[in-house]
Parts: sequence; structure tokens; C-alpha cells
Amino acid sequence: MTRGWAAAAVLACGCSAPQGPAVLELWAMGREGEVVAELAADFEASHPGVRVHVQQLPWLSAHEKLLTAFVGDATPDVAQMGNTWIPEMAALGALQPLDAMAASSKAVPRDDYFQGIWDTNVAGGALYGVPWYVDTRLLFYRSDLLAQAGYDHPPRTWDEWLKMLEAIQRRPGPEHYAVLLPLNEFEPLLVLGLNADEPLLRDGGRFGNFRSAGFRRSMGMYLRMFEEKLAPRATNTQIANVWNEFGRGYFSFYITGPWNIGEFKRRLPAELQGAWATAPMPGPEGPGVSSAGGSSLVVFRRSKHPREAWQLIEMLSSPEVQRRFYALSGNLPPRRTSWQDPALQGDARAAAFFAQLERVKPVPQVPEWERIATELRLVGEMAVHGQLTVDAAAAELDARADRILEKRRWMLDREARR
Repeated sequence: MTRGWAAAAVLACGCSAPQGPAVLELWAMGREGEVVAELAADFEASHPGVRVHVQQLPWLSAHEKLLTAFVGDATPDVAQMGNTWIPEMAALGALQPLDAMAASSKAVPRDDYFQGIWDTNVAGGALYGVPWYVDTRLLFYRSDLLAQAGYDHPPRTWDEWLKMLEAIQRRPGPEHYAVLLPLNEFEPLLVLGLNADEPLLRDGGRFGNFRSAGFRRSMGMYLRMFEEKLAPRATNTQIANVWNEFGRGYFSFYITGPWNIGEFKRRLPAELQGAWATAPMPGPEGPGVSSAGGSSLVVFRRSKHPREAWQLIEMLSSPEVQRRFYALSGNLPPRRTSWQDPALQGDARAAAFFAQLERVKPVPQVPEWERIATELRLVGEMAVHGQLTVDAAAAELDARADRILEKRRWMLDREARR
């Protein structure tokens, strides 16, 4: 039987040609792209009519790749997305709103997610992503050196932290500092700034709000650590090896994320493995907040298989799969239930992240935030080098943020006049 005759026979009898499996395109970044391919095999086994094709993207080019795919009408069905990118993609109309699917799903119970992390997936009042793994910043510190300075517990307030830093700095020995705040990272200043009562942007994200009393207090705390020589005026690229320098006591406190639990376990010598710990951030008057980071799973509006795409997200959101994902990648899960795992509950260093995740705030949910964060780093560095006072730095940040947000104001005002 020739192919032409077979095709004619199908048309003549009104039959449909056999359909192949639905192919879901899933884009993921870095190590997560490797791990999710293994997890996707289980999804295919339980969904025999679906195949998942995983494309691994490097983090450095992922944002540009996603934007290019949107412009070229070549977006995947599902993608991993840094949660600070969601407002931008939502504003472009690239993403499928997920409110209805999430509301009817038992596999994605909103109340089981850390609230601050869930909020990073909401833009303009609509849900556009489901948290996949979480990231926040807190204190890694040398507990032995803190004990030598006379303290048997981590700091609970900014004043107590400053006293600890001053005590550590007074200890004898080779040149050292109490804390490392790399000038090429905006995150330490951001974390301090999020502890302000006021938001970082005002009027619905139309203007900067860095001249608020709360942020100026945060900036003052940040600069004080440099002015009193508690922190070196250096980038982390000027530190030969962060782990080695931490190990030799060049600095005792470091604000960093969960990936460094594994790095410190691997890189510090055996005799120091009991000499370091993690702790939630202190705040101005008590326990502090930190940034709500991580990656989420989104469905693109142009997906040809939105139902199957949602089913894949549901599977990847189950506590069992999230625990397996943690075991494979070291990425912390976004659901409280997923933390009921001996590997997490038995790790005091991970437990500090659980406590911190109950007190996290999302960064401003505007597409322009990453550009503003760059200015936060640049202006912060200028202030550290004495080129700006606290008030001048706050005013400069507002001016730069306002310029970046000019188009946003125009668009919002135009919509309001309709």
C-alpha cells in the first residue's frame, strides 16, 4: 500500500490519522535543567500521552532568550523563571494567568507556601507563576569567633549586631574584618532596605521611595559598617577565595544564600565544620526580614498544551517531588509541607532558612526593578567610598529610579485616562 493510497483511504472514510503524543517544551536554567529532565521522566510515565522536551539554558543568556522567543512567537509551554522576571513577562502579555487553575487544584495549596514567596508570583493582582524553589539571604557566621568575642548566640537586632561586630574587630591577630559586604552585590543593602516600614517604591511603583526615613536608616546602618572599618571596601572578586578567607577568619559574618551551605561543607577543612553556623537576619528592633527570591514555573500564553503544562507544574509542586528535587539540586522547597523531611529537619543550617522564609518580602513588582537594583549597587558603592552622604545617596537613588520609571508612569497615566 502506497502512502498516497493510504492517505486517500483515510480521507474517504472520514477517519482521523493517528495522533502522536503531545510534546511539552520545558525550558530550565543551569543545573535545574539537568535535574528536571530526570523528574520529567516520571511525569511521562504517569501521562502516557505526553512527552516532555527539556531545553537547558545558561543563566547568563536566559533572560534574553525568553524575550527573543516571545518576540519570535517561539515560546515554550512551561519555563523556569526567576521570580523578579515575572512582572516584565506579565506586562508583555507573554504569560498565562494561573488563578483559576490554582484555585481548583489540590496539588498547589496556596496556604502551604511561604507567603512572601507566593507574592513574588503575583503581578497586577493576577497569579502568573507557581514557586518552584526558594532563595533568600541570611547570616553565615563563625560561631567560634563570635564566642571568643563573648557571645553565645547570633544577633537579634541591628544594635546587638553592631556590638558583636565591634567586639570581633577588636580581637588581636592579623588583619581582619568583622563582616564581608561585597560592593559588587546589591543584595546586602537591599536586605537592609527591606526592613524599612515604607516600600522601596511609592505611588503604585511610579516613583522611588528611597528618601523615606526607613530606607535612610537602612543606608546609615550599611555605611556605618564601612565607616567603622568593620567591613572591607572590596568586591568579592578582590577576595582571593571567599571560603578560604572565611576559614582563616579574615571576616566572620557574610550575608549569602542557601547554595553556600553545600559550598562551605565542601570547602572548609574538617576542623572548622563545627565552627560556623547560619542565622536569620536581625532587624532594626527584632527579627528582620530578607528578600524573597528563587525561581517559579510559568505557562506561556501561546502554549498549545496548557492543560498538560499545568499538570506538569502540579507534579513538580508535590512535596515528594520537591524533596527529591532538593536532594538532587540543593534548592530549598517553597512549601512548608515539603520541609517535613529528615534531610532538612536534621540540618540546623537549613533550619535558619526555614525561619527566615517566614519573614521575607518581595522586591517591588515592576518590570524595571532589575535596572533599579543595578543603580542601588552603583549608588551604594559611591556612598561607601565617601562620595555621597546618606541623604545624598537616597536622593540620588530616587532620581535614578524616577528616570527608569518614567515610561511606566506615562503608561499608567494613559490607562487611567481611558
